[in-house]
Amino acid sequence: MSTLGIDLGGTFARAAVVDEHGRIMASAKVALTERSPAAVVEVIALAAAAALAEGGGVTVHGCGVGAAGQIHRDSGIIAVAPNLGWRNVPLGALLAQRLGQPVRVVNDLAAAAWGELHAGAGQGATDVYVVFVGSGVGSCIIANNQLVRGAGGVAGELGHTKVVPNGRRCGCGELGCLEAYAGGHNLIAQARELLASGRSTVLAQLAGGDPNRITPVTLEQAADAGDLGAREIHERAGHMLGMAIANMVTVLNPARLIIGGGVLTHCPGLRRHVMEGVQAFASNTSREGLLIADAELGDDSGLIGAALLAV
Repeated sequence: MSTLGIDLGGTFARAAVVDEHGRIMASAKVALTERSPAAVVEVIALAAAAALAEGGGVTVHGCGVGAAGQIHRDSGIIAVAPNLGWRNVPLGALLAQRLGQPVRVVNDLAAAAWGELHAGAGQGATDVYVVFVGSGVGSCIIANNQLVRGAGGVAGELGHTKVVPNGRRCGCGELGCLEAYAGGHNLIAQARELLASGRSTVLAQLAGGDPNRITPVTLEQAADAGDLGAREIHERAGHMLGMAIANMVTVLNPARLIIGGGVLTHCPGLRRHVMEGVQAFASNTSREGLLIADAELGDDSGLIGAALLAV
């Protein structure tokens, strides 16, 4: 039995026809030119239609959507989606009406984690903790083969745990979140602030003086080259990530810790901080038998997981 998986990002909507084993049979991607709920629903419908056409018109039984944001447990209402500028959008109901299919909406990390559990690095485990650091910081808890969603559906929001009282403002609107210091968008924002201050000749050289050329990789390169300001931002982010993840390992005692996302994939220094943090700060007993693995499915994890969650 095949289902539709949707990965809704801030710039694209991806759709895939996925079989019951987590194999992608056909897929399509459509750019978001507008971010209003009505416009995004139409883009998702276009991507879904293209994927179904590529799949030869296969019949699907349900649709799962992974979206970046805080999502109410049963209603499919997106409470907060910073990348889209949404608050309290009933995406599940809007899509079900448009597609004529039952739709399940989950956090994008929940979808990615479910994909990794069933078709990637989590296979064979029942207690898994998944952390992705990309534009933001997301995580998901799987205990005894079940998603831990919490009473309101927002359990596992590691990126919005507080690490600095009244600190930097996060995209969620609150102050001092981990994501505000270690998420990709906010690493770039801090590096641009450093560049504007004139205190980083190394960063200026690497970016050619253009703030728009700065990425988390640029920041790590400047830190590695000895730039003190870049090193401060980089090491603070790595320390915060490492300790936060280590504390979750202590609390949850997972059999497997899966890490991924573009920032950790392309910034080996930050990934090293995470590994060192887990070794230094997780309790000894929680580290016994812990396997740390890199995510295996890349950008497809959310598509696969969303589709499998639709069943």
